[in-house]
Amino acid sequence: MCVTEIVNHILQIEHGFKHINEGADKIIETLSKEHCYQLAINMFDHEAYQVRMLATALLGTLACNNGDALKLLKEKVACDNNWRVQEMLAKAFDKICKMKGYEQSLPLIEEWLNNSNPNVCRAVTEGLRIWTNRPFFNDNPSIAISLISRHKGHQSDYLRKSVGNALCDISKKHLELVRKETAQWDLSNPSILFTYKLAMKHCKQT
Repeated sequence: MCVTEIVNHILQIEHGFKHINEGADKIIETLSKEHCYQLAINMFDHEAYQVRMLATALLGTLACNNGDALKLLKEKVACDNNWRVQEMLAKAFDKICKMKGYEQSLPLIEEWLNNSNPNVCRAVTEGLRIWTNRPFFNDNPSIAISLISRHKGHQSDYLRKSVGNALCDISKKHLELVRKETAQWDLSNPSILFTYKLAMKHCKQT
């Protein structure tokens, strides 16, 4: 299947990610990495969000060994206004960490969490869900909880929702650890309270 056919196919589908990732994999298998990178750059200027999602998926595969692709994800893709593109960015970030190794990716995770763009931070908190199902973090849930909780009071509702939901995921297996973390939170802060309510949903059922 050529690139044009892949693009035409994904343009017909409004929802979902699997077909886009499959399309990106076919392109990666067929073309050189250099060609794929240039293709992704061109695709990201496309008006259709599906094509920008495809570009994001390509960059996610390339970014493990291509610093320019990683920079493009952080500086350009993260500024896209379409939420579906941001979901694909999160998936791309997780793929990078999976390819590099999650423990080896800790410096990158820290770097992205420290970024001023909430979409960059969210790519981490959302992309690695469920965190404790990932290698390294499954043996170190406290590290995952600490990293996720960093943005519990962020001004972005979009990011805080991801933070709360990610902690809620972890609470299903590590409730006491999440309780220990949230017990330190200032719940008089409305933003933190918002995150707390999401994080502790599972606690209410126990």
